[in-house]
Amino acid sequence: MSQPHIQQEQQAAMAFSKQSAVFDAQYSNDAIIQYKRARVRAVLQPFVQGGVRVLELNSGTGEDAIWLAAQGCTVNATDIATGMQDQLRQKAAAAGFGDRVFAEYCSYTRLDTLQDKGPYQLIFSNFAGLNCTGELYKVLSQFDRLLAPGGSAVLVVMPGFCLWESLLVLKGKFRTATRRWFSRRGVPAKVEGLPFTCWYYAPRYIKRCVQDKFAVAGLEGLCTIVPPSYISFFAERHPRLYGWLVKQENRLCKSWPWKYWGDYYIITLKKKTNGITG
Repeated sequence: MSQPHIQQEQQAAMAFSKQSAVFDAQYSNDAIIQYKRARVRAVLQPFVQGGVRVLELNSGTGEDAIWLAAQGCTVNATDIATGMQDQLRQKAAAAGFGDRVFAEYCSYTRLDTLQDKGPYQLIFSNFAGLNCTGELYKVLSQFDRLLAPGGSAVLVVMPGFCLWESLLVLKGKFRTATRRWFSRRGVPAKVEGLPFTCWYYAPRYIKRCVQDKFAVAGLEGLCTIVPPSYISFFAERHPRLYGWLVKQENRLCKSWPWKYWGDYYIITLKKKTNGITG
């Protein structure tokens, strides 16, 4: 990894480590975040029946790792934010999943250094952790080696266009509304007052990076019609409208253009076997 990217990764790690102490308190009861988690878990559910080995990237405080363990999975939960890893260990032990959830400090751009090298049946990354690298191709290039034949990856990524965000231009928030449009070299971001860099990736970029080894088995938008969770208390202030928006998104999230226009998209990759999707 180049020196600038190493520095950018370290800045992101510091920012999210600082957030770890307050992350669950800030987000665990938010209605839109609960909606997002439910949508992601609905995509994951077919891949975790009966329990599988999962490699989780940017595992955060362990909300998803604990859910996966409850489905019978064994999870190697990786992150480079030490504060997040500390929270994850405590939560896994408190939930009684210390024998199923293993916290490993590891950058997703250096998965060659993993202590547990697999093979895994599933690789999972939630809520745009992968947007914290400008070298996503390096992450994706390691999936084939780590996944068992027929294995899958489910990734939740921020695209370069978000309809709701773009509409903020109508409120005069031009910088926020357009920040994704000019993100090739990375966009400055902050968490808990600490700066880091964020990149945005279209689904076609991921498809191009993995096309020799993986097929795209699913793609759906997330927070395309439902507003992003950073529009605070939208669900609480407008419950009837929010309920209607949820119904519309659930109906249209896999359709064009909604699968491309969300705050995130959920992309499912299926490993090919001898050139054929396994």
